[in-house]
Amino acid sequence: MAAPLALFPALAHASFLSGDAVDTMANVLSWFVLIAMPIVAIGAFLYVHVLPEKIAERRHHPQKDSIKVLCILSLFFGGLLWPFAWLWAYTRPIGFRAAYGTEKHEDYYVEMGEKARAGEVSAAELEHLRVELDAMAAKGTLPPQLRKLHDDLDDLAAPVPAAPPVLTRAAEPAHEKG
Repeated sequence: MAAPLALFPALAHASFLSGDAVDTMANVLSWFVLIAMPIVAIGAFLYVHVLPEKIAERRHHPQKDSIKVLCILSLFFGGLLWPFAWLWAYTRPIGFRAAYGTEKHEDYYVEMGEKARAGEVSAAELEHLRVELDAMAAKGTLPPQLRKLHDDLDDLAAPVPAAPPVLTRAAEPAHEKG
């Protein structure tokens, strides 16, 4: 009874490869670990360090340029500053609205102005944009580009007079034809 059990270890193999195939596989794996893995690790490290910057851009954070600088500094300090950049990207500065009249970066207003000029915003969005720019102008913090947009919004809201309808011969009533 013990003899068949003693034969099982002799039938077991530690690898599915044998001979030179094991050496070849070990060489391929070592080159992969030495070449590909560091490239992937560096790429992942850089991608993660850029995330707070991308989040700040997507959320139109008013201090996105400072967050970008903190992300770059974090690369030089081995990632120690990265958690601060991450937290900063998800928070709104408390006194920013009180000081500047807005909680968004200038780029947001430039993008909305381009959409308004193209006619891609609703009347409510246009009015909201006007109110925010008025609040910023009241604080006296409008940069030249936003000052021009503020002035252009008045022209965008003015209704365009409709042209009078032109009657053609086909549009005239039948009893007037003569």
